[in-house]
Amino acid sequence: MVGYARVSTLEQDPALQHDALTAAGAVRAFTDYASSATAARPQLIACLDFLRPGDTLAVWRIDPLGRSVDDLTTIVNHLGDRGIQFRSLTAAIDTTTIGGKLG
Repeated sequence: MVGYARVSTLEQDPALQHDALTAAGAVRAFTDYASSATAARPQLIACLDFLRPGDTLAVWRIDPLGRSVDDLTTIVNHLGDRGIQFRSLTAAIDTTTIGGKLG
């Protein structure tokens, strides 16, 4: 399991997200310091490049990952196409389960 976290400013602390990801079993976490209005998320790109088939991408909440529902669905579907699962720790989205697929 690999984690991704995002906070909007350098003053915000991603520790809560990191702690939750580590407790869930993430062996590595990538973190962006960027507003949700900012399209540039270099650590998300690095995270997505790092993932391999059989891995699971975990986020504490879904909003750091996708800038919109369409964006989130596209990312999760691309992960699935690559054989990578997705799990949100606080939302009921977990593609490692039968009921967890996004349409």
